[in-house]
Amino acid sequence: MIYRECYDWGRAALETAGVPEAELDARLLLEYVCETNRNTLLAHGDREVTAEEQSRYESLIARRADRIPLQHLTGVQEFMGLTFRVNEHVLIPRQDTEILVEEVMRKLHDGMRILDMCTGSGCILISLLHYSNGCDGVGADISREALEVAEENAKRLLGSEQSVRFRQSNLFEAISGKYEIIVSNPPYIERGEIPGLMPEVRDYEPVTALDGGEDGLDFYREIIRESREYLAGGGMLFFEIGSSQGADVQECMRQNGFVETVIVKDYSGLDRVVYGTWLA
Repeated sequence: MIYRECYDWGRAALETAGVPEAELDARLLLEYVCETNRNTLLAHGDREVTAEEQSRYESLIARRADRIPLQHLTGVQEFMGLTFRVNEHVLIPRQDTEILVEEVMRKLHDGMRILDMCTGSGCILISLLHYSNGCDGVGADISREALEVAEENAKRLLGSEQSVRFRQSNLFEAISGKYEIIVSNPPYIERGEIPGLMPEVRDYEPVTALDGGEDGLDFYREIIRESREYLAGGGMLFFEIGSSQGADVQECMRQNGFVETVIVKDYSGLDRVVYGTWLA
């Protein structure tokens, strides 16, 4: 079978299964198996696909048709121009979260201390350290399996040149010291909404990274309250939020003494980030 025929078969199979973005996923899986790039389909569609490549591709297409996330099949996800390893123990990095990183970078100065609460794959903290100089970072997560993924990503993407540590911690339980920046993309899905999520999310991503309690705000309340003990004077707290949570999170920050609170919209015009300053 030639390359284009493989792609056409894979696309049709995913479309039949109702997989979103079937064309894209079929192409990306073929490129993953054949170690090719997006130009191959256009310029070298008559390339012969080996029997081994075809067999692997058909297996991956079948698994994607079962709604296993593409990133769990390839093991990687691009984020902030970097390639992160991912698996079933971490939330897959999303483009929306790049807005959070970009907002932190506007306020980040060389040599600052950063705490990433609910770090997961480490994509937020590692990106901030990668694009800054001399910063010190701590990533905290309750999941030991998630921290193993974060540690692997840090080793690959940062090496030993930057100071980064990971702590297994139930929020601030095992955290010490003061930080100029605390950043978090906490679980924020309302518990009752989880059964209605896409199968890729509901069935294959860790529920502990999704469940934000009955109203989705449990982690915001706790992090806002406790973060005051760990922020240096003038330090800043940054959150990613669900699109309907901006006003509630901002008000919670204000009630807990944060000033200069700001809601930032994403490129679709939806509320995506809230941040504020702790002056005490």
